[in-house]
Amino acid sequence: MSESLDHKRDFEDTGSAPSVVDASDLPRNSVRPPIDYSSPAAFTSSSWARWKSLWTRRFTLSLLAGQVVSLCITVTNVTTTELVSRNWVLPTTQTWFLYCSLFLVYTPYTMYKYGLKGWGQMIYKDGWKYFILAASDVEGNFLVVKAYNYTDLLSCMLLDAWAIPVCLFFCWVYMRSKYHWTQVLGILVCIGGLGMLVSSDMLTDKNYPALSKGKGDAFMIVGATLYGFTNATEEFFVRRSPLYEVVGQLGMWGTLINGIQAASLEHVDMTTASWNGATIGFLAAYTAAMFILYTVAPLLYRMASSPFYNISLLTSDFYGLLFGLFLFHYSPYWLYFPAFCVVVVGLIIYFWHATPEEQGKIEPQAPAYIRRMHMDDQV
Repeated sequence: MSESLDHKRDFEDTGSAPSVVDASDLPRNSVRPPIDYSSPAAFTSSSWARWKSLWTRRFTLSLLAGQVVSLCITVTNVTTTELVSRNWVLPTTQTWFLYCSLFLVYTPYTMYKYGLKGWGQMIYKDGWKYFILAASDVEGNFLVVKAYNYTDLLSCMLLDAWAIPVCLFFCWVYMRSKYHWTQVLGILVCIGGLGMLVSSDMLTDKNYPALSKGKGDAFMIVGATLYGFTNATEEFFVRRSPLYEVVGQLGMWGTLINGIQAASLEHVDMTTASWNGATIGFLAAYTAAMFILYTVAPLLYRMASSPFYNISLLTSDFYGLLFGLFLFHYSPYWLYFPAFCVVVVGLIIYFWHATPEEQGKIEPQAPAYIRRMHMDDQV
């Protein structure tokens, strides 16, 4: 019997955080200390206790992971800019290498954990869910890239934030997440930081004219909606299934969908693009940055939430400025620096009252039919 239980544990995602239940059932040290308004001294003391309660290992790792994915986004923007400047404009083909790398790394490990028969069962029973996830991710990436070709920078930056309320809505649909008003305030503060970044770009004439504003704005709204849906859906999956299963399936179906789309839309451009050492190097850097992002993001969904992931990405423009200072010798506008601080403050406010542990249950394990199949094999 003990051998069977040990075998079952092999199919659970042991690297995950502990299961999460209602706030009332949490240990006392997982709930924020209350603020005492009875006197100025009590208010100061209780606020300091609340501040110290924020900086748990889980919150600190969530904050750092959010900046890692934000930095990865910046790297992808820089490498894409370099590829375009070298006559390599294949956005759909560019992301195919990402999905292929996810497939090649995570799918063999899933086969190892589940067995070839178990993996086939997972494809047969749950493949449709991952197909929808991958299709939404592929088309979201495609539409956002197309939007930049038609509308102006101001619209792109503002409409891209539409992914945040969409993500909040689908998290509520999937997990009935309850948001405290301080979390909404944190999101608004982060968007305020984005507004400061947009203002600095407008004041420094970084905006460009739109070729077809209506079409570009429509592409951006649909693409951002798909982003928000994808983030919330992936969070829902990784809270219940092993990471290698979810990311491996995203990579497998993404490789197929993206490959078909690239072959249909860019087969001519593939022959005229500049394939040389420089473009291959930037393509490799882009793929590596995206691979890290797609690996860290599910971990962040578990440690915090997908809405927290989305607002963390709002710091990417600041990192873009740092890259621009060293690579393109940009002249920084002073608003960038306070804007970054405002976004970070918003990230802290997001968990000022709520805790990362309260964002949803974490119960990752292999599908029940795979666990039964392996138990039967042992018997």
